[in-house]
Amino acid sequence: MRINANLLSTVALALSGASIVSAGPIAYGLCQTDCNTVAVACYAGAGFTFGTVAAADAPAAVLACNSALGTCSEKCASVTLLAPTTS
Repeated sequence: MRINANLLSTVALALSGASIVSAGPIAYGLCQTDCNTVAVACYAGAGFTFGTVAAADAPAAVLACNSALGTCSEKCASVTLLAPTTS
């Protein structure tokens, strides 16, 4: 399967607009939810269902979705887990 440039552009745009709140572990969970929502949409745009594609059989479009999810998840961890929590 050929990687759809429009799909990758949409995923990149969605990830760049993901909101990150400085509130510690709660914000981390919310941020991860945003990342996973985008990953599900990315898979759907590529014609697959998130969580049903075996790694060995993954086409390039699914690998791109996984890469975007990893980047988003890393950003969530690096920003929100280090942020102070307030009471």
